[in-house]
Amino acid sequence: MKFITTMIRQPIVTICGHVDHGKTSILDYLRGSSIQGAEAGGITQKISFTLYPTKEIEKKFPMIRNQGIKLEIPGLLFIDTPGHAAFTNLRKRGGSLADLAILVIDINEGIRPQTSEVIQILKFNKTPFIIALNKIDNISGWRKLDNSLKKSIESQPQNVKNLFNERYMTIAGALSSYGFDADLFYDIKDFTKKIGLVPCSARTGEGMNELMFMLCGLSQKYLTERLKLGKEAKGIVLEVKKEKSHDYVESILYDGELKKSDEIAIANIEGNPLITKVRVIEEIEPLSTKFKVKEKVQAATGIRMQFSEKPEILPGMPFLAYKGDKEKVKEIFKKELTETIKTEKQGIIAKADSLGSLEALLVLLKQSNIPVLKAGIGNINKNDFSNAKANLEINEVDAIIVGFNVSINEDAKDLLVGSEVNVLTDEVIYKLIESVSKLRNEKRKEIEKRKLMELTTLCKLKILHQYVFRNTKPAIFGISVEAGKLTANTNLINEDEEKVGRVKNIQSENHSVEEATEGMEVAISIPGINFERQLKDKKFLYSDMGEKQFKAFKKNKDLLNQNEIKILSEIAEIKRKKNERWGR
Repeated sequence: MKFITTMIRQPIVTICGHVDHGKTSILDYLRGSSIQGAEAGGITQKISFTLYPTKEIEKKFPMIRNQGIKLEIPGLLFIDTPGHAAFTNLRKRGGSLADLAILVIDINEGIRPQTSEVIQILKFNKTPFIIALNKIDNISGWRKLDNSLKKSIESQPQNVKNLFNERYMTIAGALSSYGFDADLFYDIKDFTKKIGLVPCSARTGEGMNELMFMLCGLSQKYLTERLKLGKEAKGIVLEVKKEKSHDYVESILYDGELKKSDEIAIANIEGNPLITKVRVIEEIEPLSTKFKVKEKVQAATGIRMQFSEKPEILPGMPFLAYKGDKEKVKEIFKKELTETIKTEKQGIIAKADSLGSLEALLVLLKQSNIPVLKAGIGNINKNDFSNAKANLEINEVDAIIVGFNVSINEDAKDLLVGSEVNVLTDEVIYKLIESVSKLRNEKRKEIEKRKLMELTTLCKLKILHQYVFRNTKPAIFGISVEAGKLTANTNLINEDEEKVGRVKNIQSENHSVEEATEGMEVAISIPGINFERQLKDKKFLYSDMGEKQFKAFKKNKDLLNQNEIKILSEIAEIKRKKNERWGR
């Protein structure tokens, strides 16, 4: 049995879900049951990972032994996920870095936008997951009635049980729309076909024994092949931390063994290897926030490394032990990054703070039918602006830069002033996707409306009788644009659909202008009419349009604002009355 244990690494587990559904509380409970006593305040510190040895799991969660399960996995490595999708999407060559995920859903709120985002990423990465239906203690009337979760659920008063059933079944039904069949874990016989739902409360601890039991049981039963330890050291950079005395790289070693003074190759954004020598390795101590210097470390574990040089390293990048074949390493990295960063011949510009974040962004943009032309890691810069600006000539809908968890460099900010390029940034990925979808739809409508307006102008003008500057040759008088837009050369009609004439010139504050928009008061000149004779008793003028143009506007009413729709209705009424007069 010992032989098997040394050959199998710890499963890597990530906890993910919507903001405030209890991700951190569940992780704190799972690790805090040991950390709290041993390390005051440890669970509140920001750490990236927690190493949980098997002997501690068995000690703190007796259900595993009580069910007769002998754990052969060395333990679990939890990755602490921030409130966005970056860590959910940490990837290695051929799949997800996480062997298993816990998707946390508040049973009382159900699937929220960030839950949906995480489900899509888990599905894309083919990451096995279980669902923690958290906050059962918030169900009205709920009480813990037995140490067995199943018995406690079955012993609830009927009205409470009905409420519980309604809420968990609503979530199970919603999951089916993503292609997942889910049920309460104790009713599932084959976990390869169904997703297990584990009701729990991170606050009271109810169901947490069952959650850990599920994690260990599924890891041992279904992940053994995946957990076999390889010979070569492979890992992922999580974060580069800079301190006064030195810089260090916080990473996950997910396969093999790494020794102090080994050479490693770390990928850059182009896939080229940065070769450097490891000077110091520190490993996270079990159930602790502290690191300990080691001569060698074995996967899976959380480590900090210092290097003999200071290469420019980006978060999310893969690394591996370097054996001297630079071209082979380059080929491996190129394949890995090609898998991750897939772009198209046309689309927006996308930036993110790490490789995992970038791929999460690209996955969700693709699922929202938003194409990406160029993608990169780091802050938005001048080059991104130039690429987006070029889209104005090709397809201005794509003249957008989206930045997930990044800022805009000062030199790029200067270029954006007065530009038609739009920049959208956010630290929450689903909000960013919503914003870019909305902006693209608005831009598309603007373009369609502009094409529509090129057919003819749609406007309603109020005649300002107190401002008649010339009666004839040409008639010059004041108007107020009640709705729509007036341009030079627009043909006008009155309320009886009688042709008035063509606007020759528009003046605003003694200057000629090309157009007048809603709310403006301007003077217009119309040759060939006598104001006194033709317009003295008229109140409004409308743009003249043929039947074909009128139908085009009517067909595209969704592109018009409320005032423009009102004008269209008034013109329709004028046409109807005219037809009645002529007996049509």
